[in-house]
Amino acid sequence: MNYCIEVMKEEHANIKRMVTVIRQICCNILEGSEVPVSDFRNITDFIKNYADHHHHGKEEAFLFPEMVSRLGKTADNLVTHGMLVEHNLGRNYNMGLGMALNAYEASPSTQLKLDIVGNAFGYAYVLSEHILKENNVVYPFAEKNLPAEILDKVNEDSKKYEEETMLKGVQRHYLDMLESLEKKYGISML
Repeated sequence: MNYCIEVMKEEHANIKRMVTVIRQICCNILEGSEVPVSDFRNITDFIKNYADHHHHGKEEAFLFPEMVSRLGKTADNLVTHGMLVEHNLGRNYNMGLGMALNAYEASPSTQLKLDIVGNAFGYAYVLSEHILKENNVVYPFAEKNLPAEILDKVNEDSKKYEEETMLKGVQRHYLDMLESLEKKYGISML
């Protein structure tokens, strides 16, 4: 078992759960609900600190550099011109969502609602597709082609990082936030 990849797949499942929340909120807005600014603030926090800093941080610090340096042009294209580009696209959508929320709070308008929904849904769509690629292409490619000793090092580094962040309560904080939003929006946590 590759600890790092299993943990990242679990994190993907949690990110997909948040994507479901995002989609539900966007649908509610399209059906006439007010923009739940404080909930979107929590979502942007989750995206920045759980999905990006915590999850993508492990990929970018531990797994991806090993793939790029050891697995040639295919890995370089897959990671550098694929996954990292999509990480940045997700960051841009989250930043756009934050900016749209700021503008909406200052002066609510239908156009700003569109910016909020557009950025939120853009993030949700990109991450849904991104997760499929990582789970079904990137991670299996790494497991199949990286030498065992390199995977062991990636696993050790990931385990240490997980333990450090667990002591700080990072995972629990964001999973509690996710569960609260799921309950609020009537999303089954199956």
